[in-house]
Amino acid sequence: MHDTAECPGKSAGRPKAADVEARTQELLQVAGRLFLENGYTKTSLESIARAAHVAVRTIYVKFGGKAGLLDAVLFAKRHRFFRSQPMETDERPFREVVDDFARQMHELINSQEAVEMQRIVLAEASTNPELAEAFWNGGPRQTRDMLARYLARPSVRAQLRPDLPFDLLPAHMMAVICGEQMKRFLGQEGTVAPEVALAELEQRMELFYRSVLL
Repeated sequence: MHDTAECPGKSAGRPKAADVEARTQELLQVAGRLFLENGYTKTSLESIARAAHVAVRTIYVKFGGKAGLLDAVLFAKRHRFFRSQPMETDERPFREVVDDFARQMHELINSQEAVEMQRIVLAEASTNPELAEAFWNGGPRQTRDMLARYLARPSVRAQLRPDLPFDLLPAHMMAVICGEQMKRFLGQEGTVAPEVALAELEQRMELFYRSVLL
């Protein structure tokens, strides 16, 4: 019988793709939890690696370091919330597509994890530029760029007023959806019933549509 060490061509010892993906998702969940519990600055890669039962080198190889790991954590959370067909290929009427997006983004930014992460970023960003950049690139920038690609489609432009400053429209739409962000940061958003928050979102979106649609 041959020793497997003498048969480098064998793949039996390699983890399956599904196992690798499961371990990656577990690592992201552990990292996200520790970032929220301890803050970004005080969470070391060593503590993440120890809790996730991986080597620190694995994190560097997969994500390039702590900033890349945070980017992946934020991307995974965005992907979980934005469940529908990609906007870039969605052929439904403008209001249907944007309404779905608005509800999903509203659910995301008002989730407890998102609120806590935004508080961490506000508290630490002034002394940790890496955190501010990683949060921007992994969250708001991804969303803004997705909206920009959607709004650049000729079929979408045809439904909108031609005199709009289209380069500002993605950020404007995001601000309309976010509403009064300061309430969340001050811990007051929880006093608003979910149905009331959704009704207020619908009112803000109606104002948005009146300002941009032909």
